[in-house]
Amino acid sequence: MTRAVADERHILTAAGVAVPRLIYGTAWKKERTAELVAQALRAGFRGIDTACQPKHYHEPGVGEALAVVAREGVLRSDIFLQTKFSPLRGQDPDNVPYDPSASIVQQVQQSFAVSLRNLGVDTLDSLVLHSPYPEDSDTLEAWGAMERLFDQGLVRQLGISNCYEPERFERLWRAARKKPAALQNRVFAKTHYDPARRAFCCNKNIVYQSFWTLTANPQILAAPAVTVTAEKYGRTPAQVFFRYLTQCGMACLTGTSSPEHMAQDLAIFDFCLTAREGEAIGAQLR
Repeated sequence: MTRAVADERHILTAAGVAVPRLIYGTAWKKERTAELVAQALRAGFRGIDTACQPKHYHEPGVGEALAVVAREGVLRSDIFLQTKFSPLRGQDPDNVPYDPSASIVQQVQQSFAVSLRNLGVDTLDSLVLHSPYPEDSDTLEAWGAMERLFDQGLVRQLGISNCYEPERFERLWRAARKKPAALQNRVFAKTHYDPARRAFCCNKNIVYQSFWTLTANPQILAAPAVTVTAEKYGRTPAQVFFRYLTQCGMACLTGTSSPEHMAQDLAIFDFCLTAREGEAIGAQLR
């Protein structure tokens, strides 16, 4: 489990967990998951995001990579490890990792047990509800089951993903006994870059995790505010945009399979944007 420190490369959440500002995402990697996760950890990534959702993730491959790099000296205590419970509507009906006829509470428990086996660990740093249910009552039932896993010392913080509806996240925060410490959303034009939830997270010391960050924002990567700044620092537009977001207090997911891009992503902490440069890039997100 990651040490509770806040520094240039980590954000300390309200739950006291140090979350890397860059997290390696493992969706869509299928049979290459073990190879790519090991590659990312060797490159220097110390945050891994996965899910107990065979439809989009190969969670056992993450566990295989963790075992491989452990033998090479990469300690579990230095890795932030996050997985998700995916509700039934987000699963492949032919490959559900828990009993689809069980209660929501039982599904959460079964999914979490499968994740521990897949990953070869006893505890997790973060457990995320992959998406809210259509009904708040069901979301809170799942959240209550996640809270009990926290109470048992099996997970250090809780979060939710794909939560875009106005007030939805705030209602969960108010109702939860164990408050969300993470919100993982897309930051892109369709959501107007999620300003209300980003502000709420900043106010409550909740780590906002951005995914699909580069793919969803080609117009920002091509904006003069980004390209001119990239040229100034001898960096790529992707590096500048990641640096902007991390300086704003976000954690960014990247799922690149390119060793070159992994190295470039991790090198964003070698430079710092000025306040004026940040304001110019931020104006693109309005």
